[in-house]
Amino acid sequence: MNGNDYEERLGTDRMLPLVFKMALPAVAAQIANLLYSIVDRIYIGHIPGIGTDALAGVGVTGSVILLISAFSAIVSGGGAPLAAIALGQGDRNRAEKILGNGFVLLIIFTLITSILAYAFMEPVLLFTGASENTIPYATGYLSIYLTGTIFVQISTGLNTFINIQGRPGIAMMSTVIGAALNIILDPVFIFAFGMGVKGAAIATVISQACSAAWVLSFLFSKKASLNLASRYMKFDARIFLAILGLGISPFIMACTESLVGFVLNGSLKQFGDIYVSTLAILQSAMQFGSVPITGFAQGFVPIISYNYGHGDTARVRECFRIALITMFSFNALVMLAMIAFPSVVASMFTSDPALIATVKQMLPVFLSGMTIFGLQRACQNTFIALGQAKISVFIALLRKVILLVPLALILPQFWQVKGVFAAEGIADATAAICCTAIFAISFPKILRKAEARKAA
Repeated sequence: MNGNDYEERLGTDRMLPLVFKMALPAVAAQIANLLYSIVDRIYIGHIPGIGTDALAGVGVTGSVILLISAFSAIVSGGGAPLAAIALGQGDRNRAEKILGNGFVLLIIFTLITSILAYAFMEPVLLFTGASENTIPYATGYLSIYLTGTIFVQISTGLNTFINIQGRPGIAMMSTVIGAALNIILDPVFIFAFGMGVKGAAIATVISQACSAAWVLSFLFSKKASLNLASRYMKFDARIFLAILGLGISPFIMACTESLVGFVLNGSLKQFGDIYVSTLAILQSAMQFGSVPITGFAQGFVPIISYNYGHGDTARVRECFRIALITMFSFNALVMLAMIAFPSVVASMFTSDPALIATVKQMLPVFLSGMTIFGLQRACQNTFIALGQAKISVFIALLRKVILLVPLALILPQFWQVKGVFAAEGIADATAAICCTAIFAISFPKILRKAEARKAA
């Protein structure tokens, strides 16, 4: 089977097996990617004597790391769907220009974010919620992690371009390789070499470098139907603007996660470091449900984009229906299980009785709204797949900026520390309901316009 045959099956294979064939490797890849941060936090939280403070320190770096990696979402979430639509329209030259220009954008983003992060590291971390007890762990981890920024940008930014070629298994391996290495190297550097938090960062950088090498080796090879070639890296203003236009939505989605980290950690700092540690655990728990459905989205988005570009709206509808049912059901079950057994979740990350008790108290409040988050993620990613940048941007802003940030500042005035955690649950539920309502109105209109264009 040649590269073009892999792409064409997006428009011809039976939909249900096709969706899962594309999505399950992406889900596995996202779970493997999740293990980077989760495994770090599990090992760090169990370092004798300093585990709770070290976990808080690494927890506050998460906001900075999310902000940096958000730039890769411009290319992965904006460039890849555009390339898939171009392939569906039979315009391979445009698809390859999008890939090449996306690669250049990632290099530019790496230079800008690395310089700024090193220049303002300590004041930003203190603003984010680090204290004099936790700042040494935060700066120790982040200063090493930043040396691997280019590897993060390449592996996360370009991996989706492997997916749109109908090669989800190859895309999956890039993150599986990195995650497996991280699991092996973490205890070696943290405990065997006695490097603690810095050892966790070194293990992560090495693992991410291997992931990036895997992605580039495929995209430069003859096996790829879309090749990363120097002739397609020449600056094209229209391509750059198109990538930025659609990619701004997933960028804002990722950025707002970072913004929320700044706000929540900053609010919790006044109540004590144990609540900052609690948030680090709760955000990791949230990822158990949200990250797999992000992977599922990476699997179904190329199918919708390809068929939308091809004008086959019946297959677009069928794909969305499968995605909606699957993502909502999975996310709801995972969140309800964690709400029912919060002590089990807490014990994964710490053996500190006080921290376990705090997590047990706050987890149900924090995760309650996430039980219906699968609705939002299915609808929002379908908007992205259809090239609907403006709607996607609004939905991305609604959940975190319009709702969560004000709630996180207002509710503690009435409910003290519990108000900070309750803000997440209220914002998540409200945004999911609003997004679903907007989608129910807009989706049929978008497809009717596509059908009219095809008929014309």
